[in-house]
Amino acid sequence: MMESVRAKKQLGQHFLTDLSIAQRICDSLSGFATPHTLEVGPGMGVLTAFLKERKDLNLRAAEVDRESVDYLIAKWPEMAPRIIYGDFLRLPLGEMYPDGVNIIGNFPYNISSQIFFKVLENRSLVSECVGMVQKEVAVRIAEKPGTRDYGILSVLLQAFYDIEYLFTVHENVFNPPPKVKSAVIRLTRNSRESLDCDEKLFIKVVKGAFNQRRKTLRNSIRAAFPEVGERTHEFFSLRPERLGVDDFVELTNFVESCLKK
Repeated sequence: MMESVRAKKQLGQHFLTDLSIAQRICDSLSGFATPHTLEVGPGMGVLTAFLKERKDLNLRAAEVDRESVDYLIAKWPEMAPRIIYGDFLRLPLGEMYPDGVNIIGNFPYNISSQIFFKVLENRSLVSECVGMVQKEVAVRIAEKPGTRDYGILSVLLQAFYDIEYLFTVHENVFNPPPKVKSAVIRLTRNSRESLDCDEKLFIKVVKGAFNQRRKTLRNSIRAAFPEVGERTHEFFSLRPERLGVDDFVELTNFVESCLKK
């Protein structure tokens, strides 16, 4: 059996070496809604070792690195049927987990935002998500309205998930050590079934607002949607970080009424 896996920069790999942190991440997943659990990017299996011992979880792992897959199978032959060699972003979660799934992992830094967007797209399936990401990404996702780091990911994810910033992880517990601190966050599906607006337009409105976040909404919304013209709204004097999810729903409905004129 190979002794280790070479971390590949192009895959955003930084292998966790601190077992106590791996245990904390594992323990952060409640698994309250479903036992079905998918680990994203197990690497050398530091987190996998704790997850596979949980009797309440039905664990599988998705890994895009062939070297890591071979390493894991050699280390735990009994895990071979549960290790998926493939890109998580391309997996058909609806076919794999029609009854729902938890997502967990030390997420590759270069695709962490894409992972959360896939979780959002599959919100009817993903009841809980625990992930370690760059600290700045974790802060951005968990921030509340009115703060500097509140942005697109904050609004879109908080529309359907309750988000908790759990703990910070320092650089020296990885091999190779990243240049930034990391953090672990937990997303738990909230009770909102749908938005009271056109959800595709909602995403466009949120992105349009934050693409010019230093400007007031009067300028950013008119730039993104010229059809708004000279019509005005009570939020137009504000900057986008002042608006919560329900406010953006209201703004979306206003924009939709302008588009129909």
